[in-house]
Amino acid sequence: KIASGEIPTEYVFADDLVVAFRDIRPLTQSHVLVVPKAHVESMWELDDPALAAAILSACAEVARSEGLSEGFRVITNAKAHGRQEVPHLHMHVVGGQPLGPMLTLPE
Repeated sequence: KIASGEIPTEYVFADDLVVAFRDIRPLTQSHVLVVPKAHVESMWELDDPALAAAILSACAEVARSEGLSEGFRVITNAKAHGRQEVPHLHMHVVGGQPLGPMLTLPE
């Protein structure tokens, strides 16, 4: 609903295909969600190369605009095992501080 404009929010980035906005529960100093305007449920369903390129390009633009020159991470969760909570593709651009390991292995 945010991507379609039904729920108003301040965009960090927007173009014809993608919007980006701050996560309401940030996990790092900078935590921005990059979301396609068209509904795509998860990375599994993403089959449009132009949209995939637009999303990645937006992630890079967000990182630059957030000043994440020391590094950042782009994360997406897909399906149940990937712990996807929202059924709409979105990328987390996180940074602004040293990040820990990518995965914590189960004991």
